[in-house]
Amino acid sequence: MNNVELARFNMVEQQIRPWDVLDMNVLDLLKKVKREQFVPVDKQTLAFMDVEIPLGHGVAMWSPKLEARALQALNLKRSDRVLEVGTGSGYLTALLSRMADHVVSVELVQELSARAARNLAAHHFDNVTLEVGDASKGWGGEKFDAIVLTGSVPLPPESLYEMLNVGGRLFAVVGDAPAMQAMRVTCVAPGVFETVILFETNVAPLANAPQPQRFVF
Repeated sequence: MNNVELARFNMVEQQIRPWDVLDMNVLDLLKKVKREQFVPVDKQTLAFMDVEIPLGHGVAMWSPKLEARALQALNLKRSDRVLEVGTGSGYLTALLSRMADHVVSVELVQELSARAARNLAAHHFDNVTLEVGDASKGWGGEKFDAIVLTGSVPLPPESLYEMLNVGGRLFAVVGDAPAMQAMRVTCVAPGVFETVILFETNVAPLANAPQPQRFVF
């Protein structure tokens, strides 16, 4: 086992599996999709570490264990259509695409979207549609089987709930730093949603997310 594969193995076995990621499909996928191929060249030493990796423009790759927990929570099927709000490096996009039928990923920053497009094309992730725009409050008229927000939001993203098919799942990190909660929202019937709080975490905010009214003294 070379140094890169050993680092990948340790990432899965020492960071991800101990953080209650027990879905073998997710664990196997993390060994197959090469994370280092989506990490900026000057950040390669961080590729397998338990840290967020800055991408510029105030955006960062999630830590590996958060990516894994999100995938596990979404419980994707091969027939699922997925909306990703915030493409970033394209790594989570790649993981989603290997578990689902198709991924629509929307990125606000043109430069990041273009970089992700190069990464995905270079490694033949072709069931992905990349868009540039603001999907913080919704995107188009399509409904999806799964939605994931890669930036935190201060309020539950209710404008996106209506974009879920019945049985669809949404993963979001909700709250204000440092006390944020990862949650999964499931559409159990038309207009009826069930929320499960999964764990506490802290990630960078999603640009242009709806804000609560805040008191000013």
